[in-house]
Formats: sequence, C-alpha cells, structure tokens
Amino acid sequence: MPPEMKHKPQYSVPDGDLNSEISAGYLKSPSDEISEFPETWWLRRGVSRIRVYDINLLRLFTGPLDTPLTSQRSSSFHILSLSPATMTTPARHTALKVLQSGKIGPVSSRIPDLRPDEVLVHVRYVALNPFDAKSVDLSPSVGATVGCDFSGDVVATGSPTMLKPRIGDRVSGCVFGNNPDRLDNGAFAEYVAIPAELLFVIPKELSYEAAATLGVGLATVGMALYLSLGLPLPGSSSPTNPSYVLVYGGSTATGTLAIQMLRRSGLTPIATCSPHNFALVKSLGATAAFDYKSPTCGAQIREFTNGTLAYALDCITDTHSMAICYEGIGPTGGKYLSLDPFPIRGHTRRSVKPNWVLSLTMYNQPINWKRPFKRDARPKDREFAARWFQIAQEFLDSGVIQSHPYQVREAGWENMQCGLDSLLKGEVSGVKLVYPIS
Repeated sequence: MPPEMKHKPQYSVPDGDLNSEISAGYLKSPSDEISEFPETWWLRRGVSRIRVYDINLLRLFTGPLDTPLTSQRSSSFHILSLSPATMTTPARHTALKVLQSGKIGPVSSRIPDLRPDEVLVHVRYVALNPFDAKSVDLSPSVGATVGCDFSGDVVATGSPTMLKPRIGDRVSGCVFGNNPDRLDNGAFAEYVAIPAELLFVIPKELSYEAAATLGVGLATVGMALYLSLGLPLPGSSSPTNPSYVLVYGGSTATGTLAIQMLRRSGLTPIATCSPHNFALVKSLGATAAFDYKSPTCGAQIREFTNGTLAYALDCITDTHSMAICYEGIGPTGGKYLSLDPFPIRGHTRRSVKPNWVLSLTMYNQPINWKRPFKRDARPKDREFAARWFQIAQEFLDSGVIQSHPYQVREAGWENMQCGLDSLLKGEVSGVKLVYPIS
C-alpha cells in the first residue's frame, strides 16, 4: 500500500447491496480542503449508499466491474454519484412475440443478453409504427420480439468502461424488432437491449411518452436525408442550389421530423398532406404545403419550385405518391427516396434516380428477412448513425425538436395488438399510438 494511504478504508452498505462484491480503490486527494472533512458520503443513484471512512479515498469501484464515481461538490461534504454497472433485474420478463405469420402474443421469456456496447433498458412506454405490423406479415420471425420505438430507464451496461448513458438515465431509441438472429430482443417488452451510441438521453423537459415517439423517426430521417440523399448535415455549410426538398406525407411521424431537420440544414422543405394539416407542417418549417389529392398537385409543386426541385422523400410510397414526386421533380431530374420498397412501374423518368431506405441497417447487423428487405451488415451505416445520434441529441437537448402528436392508449398487450391492427387498416391518422409498459 502506498505511503499516502495510512490504512485500508472501511465501508458499509446500510440500505441495500450493490449486486456485486465491493472493493475499494484509492487516489490521494488533490485538495487540502476536502481532506479536512471528517467523512465522505458516496451515493449510488436511487439504489443504495456507501459510507467511506477514509478521507483520502476519492474513487470507489464496484467489483468486479470497476465502475468509477463522478464527483460534485456539496456545501457541507463531498457527494459523488455512482454509476454502477448493474441493478437488480429479473431473469425473465414478458415480451410481445411473433407466434406465426401475422399473429403475435405475449410470452414469458429470458431477459435479453447484453453485448459489450449495449445497455439494458427497463421499458416504460412504446410507440407503434406501421412497419411493426407490416414486418410481421411480410417476413415473420417466429419467436422474435416485435417492436422498435421505446423509452425507459437504463438498468445495466454491457461494459464496465461505458461512461454514457449511466444507470438510471432516462433514454429513448429504437431497436431491431422481429429480428430472426436475435429472438430475445425487441421494444414491445419489459426490457430491451440497445447499443449505447444509438440512444437518446431524454431531456428533463421531455416526457417518456413523447420521447417514445422519436426513435424510429429521427433515425430514419438521418439515414434518409443525410446518408441516402447526401444532403448537408445540420451545422454544415448551407447549400445555395438546389434548396428545395419535397417531403411527401409531411404530416406523418417521419415527415414532421424531416421537415424540422431540413430547415436546420439550411434547406427549404415543402410538403404534401391533407389541407387540415397545412398549418401543422408550416408551423414546423415547411415553406409551402400541397394537397396530395389535387389532380394538379405535381404540377403545382414544379411551378412553385420553378422547376428546380431535385430531391423528394416519399413517406407514403405507393404509385400515386411516386407519380406526384416524379412530376414535381424538375426537368433536369434528381433523386427520389421512399421509406418502403417502391413500385417499379412508378419509375417513369430516366433522369430521376429512385431508391428506398431501411433504417435497420444502422445496427451493422445482417437483416435476414425475405427479399427485398434482406441486407448484409453495413459498417458505414453504423458509423454514420452514431454520428447522427450525437447531432440529434444536441437538438433534443436544446428543445428545438417538436415530437409528433401522439395518443396514449390504455396499457395491455392485447390493446397493443389492437393498435397494430388499426394501423394496418389505416384507421389511425395524424398521431402516433403510445402504450405504457411499466
């Protein structure tokens, strides 16, 4: 023991254990002021506290995971908040799983195993997406947990060196649900595992309910606008030509976020939607809104943009939406990007380059679904996604991102199944359905 440590520190855990054997590390105090205190309290966030009687001890580790403390001064003593690597979690939980093609139901299953880059989240709320239901019909993975969007609290980390997020942090994000290669993991469950760098820490001003609606939308917007279409990221040099970007389906959950991010990128978003949603999309930053039911919608778009439109994001993806996008794009052509596989017969102009985006590639995992969804792992997509989540986090922290309107429904696995059925039938419009889990 170094001479700075005159005796081994004593410690006790008066109100709960740390789920692991406690060992102490030490570091000589750089401050004479601190060393004058008769004792130091070491607090574990929301779980238990450890009283350490050695004033020279400035760091405590919870073996065997060696998670360090971070300090913050108090007026009367030195308080340090501990981010332990684990909290007590059950061995099993309830998850909504694929039972057969087009059929899902609640099943008791094991808690997802954590990978080194992941955290375990105790889910509080989930939000439904049409794709959750579509994927179970188009490429069901029997035994897989379904669902993508969630919000909740971090309860465990996969690595002792992980600094962010911390145990107890409120987080939201999206996960690869209905995954045939990882049946134990999906959002519609009591616990979900997710890469730490693909999470949002929820600002204190944002509710769990609102945060649950953001994961898929923000991830898709980033992958679509900036990776697939190659538009300038927010904060980069503002483009001068062309500046217009069409968001077809501007009042959808993804569309409302796309409009906001396009404006932050220095671009000029325009949108199609129903007339009763014109005010909504304009309040979010759309310069103009067009009625997609109008027989002259495409012509109006081309006239408004003076034939300069070169980018279209189609959040609906059918023959009608594709036709309007193609008509609105200027005579020199451009890029058309959809959120689902587009109808080949809709590709009517050689000067327009069509493509569609599948945001699940951001996990850098093979997508072993049926064609056309099957994908190989894409390391570059994961690299971009990590960068994009950092950018989006800054906007969330600053409070400039407005979540899509949502409706909180009654809790219950059966109620969630009814909600997914309603999405498939087109009975839900203008809101995201949110359900409490815990």
